[in-house]
Amino acid sequence: MNIECIKEKLSYAIGKAEKITSKNITLPILSCVLLEAKDSILTIKATNLDLGVEITIPVKVIKPGSVAVSGSVLYNFISNITNDKNITLEVVSGNLKISTKHSQSTIKAFGVNDFPNIPKVSSDKPFTFNVPNLIKGFKSVMYSASVSTIRPVLGSVLLASEEDSVIFVATDSFRLAEKKVNVKKHKEFTQILIPFKNVNEIIRTLEDVKDDVQVYLNENQIAFSYNDIYLTSRVIDGAFPDYKQIIPKEVKTEAVVLKQDLISSLRISNIFSDKFSQVTFHVSPKNKTFKIMTKNMDIGENTNTLDAVLKGEEMTMSFNHKYIIDCFNSIDSDSVTLTFADISKPMIVRGVSDKSFLYLVMPMNK
Repeated sequence: MNIECIKEKLSYAIGKAEKITSKNITLPILSCVLLEAKDSILTIKATNLDLGVEITIPVKVIKPGSVAVSGSVLYNFISNITNDKNITLEVVSGNLKISTKHSQSTIKAFGVNDFPNIPKVSSDKPFTFNVPNLIKGFKSVMYSASVSTIRPVLGSVLLASEEDSVIFVATDSFRLAEKKVNVKKHKEFTQILIPFKNVNEIIRTLEDVKDDVQVYLNENQIAFSYNDIYLTSRVIDGAFPDYKQIIPKEVKTEAVVLKQDLISSLRISNIFSDKFSQVTFHVSPKNKTFKIMTKNMDIGENTNTLDAVLKGEEMTMSFNHKYIIDCFNSIDSDSVTLTFADISKPMIVRGVSDKSFLYLVMPMNK
């Protein structure tokens, strides 16, 4: 292989691909990016067996061929080249020689035949998804997924189709986030479960795309294709919990508060919370008071009273502070509505002017 290319384009592509690589002692090839040059195109591939990516850039191909080298070494070298716009990549004695006007380096190569195949997802009816909306859907719920791998279904983000929307859901069984995103045309599917750890890389790889991406789906993989980027992820085989059953059907108490006031009160309250991060909400529509209380035997105690519009019955419930504070970046409204059904049932958080997002937090057992 012998090619000439523009440094900025190569650095951009290697930078995205390198994030997908994996440090695996038993499979060192997974730390590599595979470079394949032919027909004036350089294809950069990377995979960690859960995710795979292919990125193409135009280059001048003097001699076609392929080589696999450490993704981090290649990216760190190329990204630190500052004075040269053009780079030559050439396989010499089985290794990759990189030349610019001012520098020359050789990077040890790995066996090309050891590099795993990246699955090509075939689908009769691929559908399109606006990438900013896709990313917004992921970011609105992903923090609610379980970080444990014991139950893979809970360690994933659910995508489900519903009329003209795609619903994003994640839960760790202590809290749940749901976001509805409008999609003009999409394939009917019951559910897609994408591993939580893959979602971050999907966002990172596609974050620069502002248009629609083609989405391909089969029972084992989901793939996203846009111009020079092809990204595929494993999907979880399993059934997501029927979470709609635990959403309270009735509301006994409701509080409408300014989002920033609630965030500030929770941050102050957390200073005095115990090792379980417990905060207690006391809502009294009759007395027109909404209080957030915390107590720590080693530090002290705190009570914050918020201005709020209240209605319904008096209610006192305790929650994990961390589970509440996480949701506010997903709410665009200036005010939020907190609804309570019973002391044993979850609190529901919504934006006053945004009905597309719902957040559910289970109460703490005293």
